Amino acid sequence: MAYGKIERDLFKEELNSIKKAGIFKEERIIHTPQNSKIGVVFPKGSAQKELINMCSNNYLGLSSHPDVVQAAHRGLDSRGYGLSSVRFICGTQDIHKQLEDKLTRFLGTEDTILFPSCLDANAGVFEALLSEEDVMIADRLVHASIVDGMRLARAQTDTFKHSDMNHLEKKLQLHRDKRLKVIITDGAFSMDGDLAKLDRISQLAEAYQALVFVDDSHATGFIGKNGRGTHEYFEVVGKIDIITTTLGKALGGASGGCVSGRREIVEICRQKARPYLFSNTIAPVIVYAANHVMDMISKTSEAKDRLHKNTDFWRKGLQGAGFIIKEGQTPIVPVMLFNARLSQDFASELYSQGIYAIGFFFPVVPRGQARIRTQLSASHQMTDLERALDAFVKIGKKFDILFKSKQEVIEKYGN
Repeated sequence: MAYGKIERDLFKEELNSIKKAGIFKEERIIHTPQNSKIGVVFPKGSAQKELINMCSNNYLGLSSHPDVVQAAHRGLDSRGYGLSSVRFICGTQDIHKQLEDKLTRFLGTEDTILFPSCLDANAGVFEALLSEEDVMIADRLVHASIVDGMRLARAQTDTFKHSDMNHLEKKLQLHRDKRLKVIITDGAFSMDGDLAKLDRISQLAEAYQALVFVDDSHATGFIGKNGRGTHEYFEVVGKIDIITTTLGKALGGASGGCVSGRREIVEICRQKARPYLFSNTIAPVIVYAANHVMDMISKTSEAKDRLHKNTDFWRKGLQGAGFIIKEGQTPIVPVMLFNARLSQDFASELYSQGIYAIGFFFPVVPRGQARIRTQLSASHQMTDLERALDAFVKIGKKFDILFKSKQEVIEKYGN
C-alpha cells in the first residue's frame, strides 16, 4: 500500500503546523435551515444552541423563504430530482431556458448561460475565449475562483493594484499590442465589501479597446437602484462585456451560476466551456425555485430596502463603538483584528454570547489582515442587530481593541 506511516506522518505534521500557526479551521454544524437565527452544535457532542447568524451570504433572506421553498417543491414534483446529464446531451429543460432569459433581462445583457456554480463559470469562461495572443489584467483582490479560472487559460496574465485606476491604465498601455485585452474584477469584493470602480474601468476599456469582465456574485439582487448589480450602481449597464454571478447567495442561496453578456461570448461558452460541457446541469428543483426568485425580486424591492436599512444601522453602530471596519457600500462589513488567533478567539467569544460569526485569516485573506467578516441579511430583525452589536462591544472591551488604531492592535496582539 502506497499510503503508509511516512505519508500519514507527513500530512499530520502539516496539519499540526497549521494548528500551531492559529489558522486551523473548524466547521460548525448547523441543524436548522439557513436564516437570521440558526441552530448550531459546536463542538461535536455539545447541545444545540440558537445563534444570531452574522456571516451568511443570505443577503435577501430568501434561502428558507416559504415562497421559495414551495416553488422548489413544485419543481421537484413536476420536473424530478435531477437530469443525470450535461446540458447539450439531455440536460436542458424549458425551465433552464426560462431562467437564462430572466437573468438576461434582469442584468440588462444580450444572453446568459447557466453553469453548475459561479466557480464553474469562472473556471470555464477564460479558457473558452482566450488564446496566447491575449492578456488578462486582473485586480489583485479578485476572488479565488477567478484566479483559478485564469490559470486554466493560455492567455498572458497581469494584475493591477486594487482599484488603482492609474495602475490599470499603465497596464493597458503596456499591453496595447495584444489581440484581446480583458480587464477582470469583482463587482463587490467579498472580503472587503467595497465596489469596483466600474464607471472608470468602463472608460478605460473604451479608450484602450479592452473587454470588461465582472464577477458580481456579491451584488446581484441588491446593489443598484433595481438590484441589478454594480453595473447598475455605476450606470454602465450594457457596457460590461462579461458578467458572472451566482444563484447561491442573494438569489435563493442554493447553487448554480452563469455567464451573462455579449451574445457571441455566451455562445462560445456553450460550445467550448469545459465545466458546461462536462458537468451535470443544475437540478430542476433549484432552477424552478430560482425562476420564482427572479419573479419576486423583479416585482418588489422590499427585501433589498430592508437589507440596506440593516446595513446602515450595522456600519454606523460598529464605527460608533470604536471598531476598525472596512469602508464600503455593501452588506459585507469586515471588523478588522489583524491577528489570526485573535480573530478566532473573538469568534469563540461571540459564540458564547449567542452570535455566529467566523474569523477570517490567511490564506483566505492576506497575512496580517485577519478579521471577522460580518454580513447583513434582509431577514435580520432590528432586535437581532442590537443584540449582536451589544455582544461585539462587550467582547471588544474584553480584548481592549475599541477606539484603538491598527498599529495599537498589532502591537498588543501581533499580526
